[in-house]
Amino acid sequence: MFFRIVSAFLLLAGIASAAGEPVTISSLAELAQAAAQSGQQVKVKPGTYRLADFISADSISERRKKAQWQFITFSGNDNTFDLSGVIIELDTALREKLHAPIHTDEFLISGKNNTFKGLTITSIGKGTAFAGAVLGVTGQGNTLRGCTIHVEGSSPYGYGDLFGKGGRKHCGVHVTGSRSNFIGCRVFQKAFGHGFYLQENCDDVLFEDCHVEGVMRRTDEMLAETSGMAFERKFMSEVMNRSGTKRIQPGYMKALSEDAFRTYTTHKGLVFKNCSAKNMRGGFELRTKTAPRLENCSATGCERAFWISSGAVVTQCRGDAQFGPLLYVEGDKAKVDVQLLPAEGDKVNVHDIAAIYGSDNEVTITAKGSRAHPLPILIGYTPPAMGENATANGERTARGLILHNETTMPVVIGARAEKCQVITQGPVLENKGKDISILQQKNQ
Repeated sequence: MFFRIVSAFLLLAGIASAAGEPVTISSLAELAQAAAQSGQQVKVKPGTYRLADFISADSISERRKKAQWQFITFSGNDNTFDLSGVIIELDTALREKLHAPIHTDEFLISGKNNTFKGLTITSIGKGTAFAGAVLGVTGQGNTLRGCTIHVEGSSPYGYGDLFGKGGRKHCGVHVTGSRSNFIGCRVFQKAFGHGFYLQENCDDVLFEDCHVEGVMRRTDEMLAETSGMAFERKFMSEVMNRSGTKRIQPGYMKALSEDAFRTYTTHKGLVFKNCSAKNMRGGFELRTKTAPRLENCSATGCERAFWISSGAVVTQCRGDAQFGPLLYVEGDKAKVDVQLLPAEGDKVNVHDIAAIYGSDNEVTITAKGSRAHPLPILIGYTPPAMGENATANGERTARGLILHNETTMPVVIGARAEKCQVITQGPVLENKGKDISILQQKNQ
């Protein structure tokens, strides 16, 4: 024991004395020690590091007694961690055994003004989390470059949100720290949960060249099950669908995860550049009313591509309506420029291209290529309950909308639309609105 204490002391002293000078380390124990210090340049030797070699299953009960919920906490300030070529294997069995409080993250960056380069964290094993994220960023002014998170470990998994949004979720990156920057980061989501999500009013967050990717599954496969959760629940989901029942409907594709990029509460100065989402429930679900900005972003193969609110500025973005709508607008004074890509699923059971309500929005939808199956752009309609495509859209006021429909998709104008301008290349199938100006243009 004496030698162990002395070794730990010397290790800590060695790292502290190297403040401001590059230091190379080669274990998670050393990384945990460095994580608590400030003013360092730390290089971790490339390789695969097993969390179970650093934190044994036998030590978990002691960590629980001490409320030591994170496996490694980066509490120091003004550090640079070069983790290029480093893979940390996160054994999800350790997470399950720890049984941390709900929404507790496994690795935490609580210090300020740190830079992390090249880290990869990979989930392994069959354990489940309890609604937390692999990585939490609570400190301000931190930058992650070229980091990759592979997420597994949620229950149930395989049905998306058909049976609700609770249970044991497992997300990728949880952001509550202002002035956070994510450059070239990726999340591969094979658990029910978000890729990146923001909470607690963090401001001035930048995502650039980031990507989130999940997995899709056919409802026909779920309906064919002879055991498991869907079978046990007699294939009844949480919301009433268009058929007037709660039974899971055939012909749809469901994302097995939640949203790629998701906001809660308010986030001033939020910017996305050149980011992409694939096969997620929502690509960019940015329902904060504090004017997020998106530039050159894409969402493909998602249940819905873009869901935005008040003041949002969406420029030169694109997405498909392969498994769900391209666009939902629910707030005021948003300015949207988005391109509809031609991809269609082999079973077309998507009910609209877009649903728009709110006041004084300006929306331009262009097209790349053509679609075999026309789907409407809805004005004065809400997204369906829980955003579930098998359920019906509601109606709500759309006032002062300027819509430039540069696609051949039809337009449907509801009874709660008023004082809107519609410039469209597609036909207007229905107009129940008041004081609606319609300019029909020829297809280019």
